[in-house]
Amino acid sequence: MDVVLTGDRPTGKLHIGHYVGSLRRRVEMQNSGKYKDIYFFMADAQALTDNADNPDKVRKNITEAALDYLACAIDPKKST
Repeated sequence: MDVVLTGDRPTGKLHIGHYVGSLRRRVEMQNSGKYKDIYFFMADAQALTDNADNPDKVRKNITEAALDYLACAIDPKKST
């Protein structure tokens, strides 16, 4: 079994393109049973390179992105 590691830069709100382009596939992978472990991350340090003057924006985007992950059916019992 393989391990998956993927994430997003929380530089703005997620949109339908994120769902179509990656989130839907991530849900499929987590539910497939093909992977030993699946890890999702928020690249907050990388996002700060573009938003160093506004860390509160990055902090808010992290929370919103995490909620979007849950809304799209990323399951914390199946993925880390």
